[in-house]
Amino acid sequence: MLSRLNTLWSWVIIAGLLPLLWLIINTAFDNLGGNPIQALHIRLGDWSLRFLYLTLAITPLQKVTQWRGMADYRQMLGLYAFFYATLHLLVYLLVDHGLMWRVIGIDIVESSYIWFGILAYSIVFGLALTSSKWAKKRMGKNWKKFHRFIYIAAIAAIIHYFWQLKGNLAEPLFYSLIIFLLLGFRVLVWLKNRKFSQLMIPGSQKVLLAAEKKAVVSSKSNKLNVK
Repeated sequence: MLSRLNTLWSWVIIAGLLPLLWLIINTAFDNLGGNPIQALHIRLGDWSLRFLYLTLAITPLQKVTQWRGMADYRQMLGLYAFFYATLHLLVYLLVDHGLMWRVIGIDIVESSYIWFGILAYSIVFGLALTSSKWAKKRMGKNWKKFHRFIYIAAIAAIIHYFWQLKGNLAEPLFYSLIIFLLLGFRVLVWLKNRKFSQLMIPGSQKVLLAAEKKAVVSSKSNKLNVK
């Protein structure tokens, strides 16, 4: 069993690096089209978004398959999302703009979609920094609350993607549908858990709560009569 898990981990690691390998090959053989810098920039952004959505898909898949072990791969997929987002950012800063900060500053001010990219990356960066078991232990209950910001990052990334494209919008629309389904699943689970927690209140406890409420009302009424 342990050897199978180790093999699966190895395959996941290799699969996560294959897009980068393919991009390196395409760059080496000049197969990125007429605007290779833009193509490289967009493809790295695409893979960051894909890994981000794969990370979000772990919880629904885990619920459906009842395989608890899937949660072990969520951290790795999230780190790959951060890895490709960082490469996406570095290509923008180093290759596309050559670290000319004045030009970059003007671009940020004039291009509203970049703000959503900054928001998405900032969240993913924070999630990557707090992804370790040590951080989870230190943050306690706040860790889970903080990591729910991944949905905000996913939505911001989609807006960032939409606004920078000037042609075919089929792919961002597809990603929008995915995030809509993932958020819908999250809402349904929340409603189900809330309903279940209400049903879990024992009947005797409900009667006790009603009696306490009645006693409080009666006490207030007696005080008014005395007055």
